[in-house]
Amino acid sequence: MASNSTVKEMVLMVTEVIMPRLGLLMKQGTIGKWFKKEGEPVEKGEPLFEVEAEKITKKIEAPESGVLRKILAPEKATVPVLQRIAVIALSDEPLPPDLGSTVQVVVPAAVATTNASLTANNASGEAASGPRQRVIITPVARKIAEENKLDISRIKGTGPGGRVTREDVLKAVEEATKPAGAHAEPSAPRGGGVEVKPMTYLRKMIAERMLQSQQGTAHVTLNMTVDMTEASRLRGTILDEVEKAHGVRISFNDMVARAVTRSLKDNPLLNSALEGDSMKMSSAVHLGVAVATDQGLMVPVIRDADKMTMVELASASKTLAEKVRAGAVSVDEVTGSTFTVTNLGMFGVETFTPIINPPEAAILGVGAIREAPAFVEGQIVVRMLMPLSLTVDHRIVDGDVGARFLQRVKQILEKPHLLLI
Repeated sequence: MASNSTVKEMVLMVTEVIMPRLGLLMKQGTIGKWFKKEGEPVEKGEPLFEVEAEKITKKIEAPESGVLRKILAPEKATVPVLQRIAVIALSDEPLPPDLGSTVQVVVPAAVATTNASLTANNASGEAASGPRQRVIITPVARKIAEENKLDISRIKGTGPGGRVTREDVLKAVEEATKPAGAHAEPSAPRGGGVEVKPMTYLRKMIAERMLQSQQGTAHVTLNMTVDMTEASRLRGTILDEVEKAHGVRISFNDMVARAVTRSLKDNPLLNSALEGDSMKMSSAVHLGVAVATDQGLMVPVIRDADKMTMVELASASKTLAEKVRAGAVSVDEVTGSTFTVTNLGMFGVETFTPIINPPEAAILGVGAIREAPAFVEGQIVVRMLMPLSLTVDHRIVDGDVGARFLQRVKQILEKPHLLLI
């Protein structure tokens, strides 16, 4: 029989795997994928599981070598940060007696009295009705259901034990929003089949946020054209020197970002958000800069962008874009923006209607710069013109306020020495 000291040493060898906090603002994460199965050996530092949090997906390495003895949170389970989700130990080590399972949200019986899936999976044989009945649902699934005013008790859960998952709710939302007669499965086109691809976690998050934005804000888009001829000349003059001194090439988007931060200080209403019946105006500009990735559009955030020079903005933007494309960005680095700039000019797009990134009050779209004839001092000359599209939440920002913001951005870009002071 092992002594108490020996047992203690054996228990200390057990390594608990927890849901990591990928940023200060992260409260929970979803297990996207386990790269190991229970009973398989793991090596410290190798990818163990994948976490899906708001706007990011990140592979998490094993904290210690051993055997993955127990998985407490299955794939697609949503778990609060710092909660135990698995245990690594030697194959013959005793495990802690208090091992639990993934966190579940229990809906009050008054809200859920007809969940047939729970009844079918209730191992205790408890009756389907009565005060002890409950519906098991993940936190993110409940949030989506509440936002779309769905009756949770009418959603069939496909998760373990009848748990209602995010996918179940999204399917219910899709069914509820289909027009009459549109519920039949589409027939395969002649000469080929239909490829069905599930949406990625990031794609679902983008869809949810864009739907939230369209349904919850009053979008109005204002368009204005900026003469970028002088800005282009300035960029050409300083480009090589800045790159040599600071290791970064100033882009037109960096120039727009600088003009935006200056204009927001003069027009603070566009740097605000609507919370209930109050407008929350931020004294700092946290600038979101949209970056296209293979998984979808992500918006890393440059904190306190209004305090940066144009070179500092360019450097911060480059660093964040590289981290986003490498999958190394944290939750904090893609949340908390107060205003967003999105540029489709590199694709030849001239004007478009950008969708506000909630809960922000506005977003600026940047189009392609093109050479075009223009009147300058009574003469027709060729100039470099760039279209801007500003979408504002009309509940907060009136048209004239948005117009003044655009005018200020235009003024700064057309007198580019203002970018340097």
